[in-house]
Amino acid sequence: MPVNLDKPNRWKADIALSVDMYNDWFMNFAPKAFRDTRVKTTKAVESTLNSTDNIRNIRPEILRTYPGVLPTLRMSTCPPIAVDRLVGLAKVSKNLVGCMEEGKIPPRMSAAALDEDLRKIGAIIQRMADPDIFVWLERGDAPKDSEFHRAATIVADRLCGAVANPIVRNAQEKRQLAAIATWLEARGYIHAEDGTRFDGMTPGTFSFRMNVPVRTGGGYGELTIISPGDQNIQIGNGVNIPVDVVIQPISSNPGELPVFIEAKSAGDFTNVNKRRKEEAAKMSQLRNTYGAGVRFNLFLCGYFDSGYLGYEAAEGIDWCWEHRIDDLAEFGL
Repeated sequence: MPVNLDKPNRWKADIALSVDMYNDWFMNFAPKAFRDTRVKTTKAVESTLNSTDNIRNIRPEILRTYPGVLPTLRMSTCPPIAVDRLVGLAKVSKNLVGCMEEGKIPPRMSAAALDEDLRKIGAIIQRMADPDIFVWLERGDAPKDSEFHRAATIVADRLCGAVANPIVRNAQEKRQLAAIATWLEARGYIHAEDGTRFDGMTPGTFSFRMNVPVRTGGGYGELTIISPGDQNIQIGNGVNIPVDVVIQPISSNPGELPVFIEAKSAGDFTNVNKRRKEEAAKMSQLRNTYGAGVRFNLFLCGYFDSGYLGYEAAEGIDWCWEHRIDDLAEFGL
């Protein structure tokens, strides 16, 4: 039976309570999450400064060995350089810069071309290094301890500022999953063993961030999985989709599909309405692969308005509000 999708008369009150809960969390805990990340980022920046002789010698071998320092170096310039701007200024491969942003080097790039592009990147960074941050560059000597730490903190602030929303979102997701785990464990559920597949979970177990294979196109390939009920499903053009929470109810029967839950949080109404199709697409993929019996629900906290809720309800997606977490029991848990 539907839990919330068929009760629009109480959506308005729930939206207000959800917004209040998110705002309370944000005011009390988001600053700490940001500060904790900034501390870790500052240490990483200090390591980058040490490896580049305090931004005075950005050698190709350093960039080749530690490509993941590139975001730090981009935030060390005046003004900070965006990815595409760096590609244009240094006249280097966009693929190279993109890979370095992910902490790796393109595997098929020749050594000679790689070193040449890395040399160009290093030259641009050194030329544009912010003299107001790295005050020792004009003096030509080593930085004082206070100058070194101040510079690292400023660059770390720039890095964290550029990814502030993901930092907050990751902290909120971690908190939501912890709330679900606490609720489940209080009712006798236990974590599934590592390596357990979604279709091999025993009753009374749950897992986080589990990959579930789904069919994404027509035709059938060689990939075969064992579906609940011991029926083989061949998946053509198959991919794995991550699901935040997978729960096999204590009362489930042999061959019964687990309950899938996506933990969603939002700090404003605009963003959720831009991304509301994502859940519908995931639901569609699961249903197309495993049938209409799929139970795919949302766990919501924050700014989810009636437009978002109505869209998800029309797609047959139900939800549980975090401020009323005991509603999870109504999903058969």
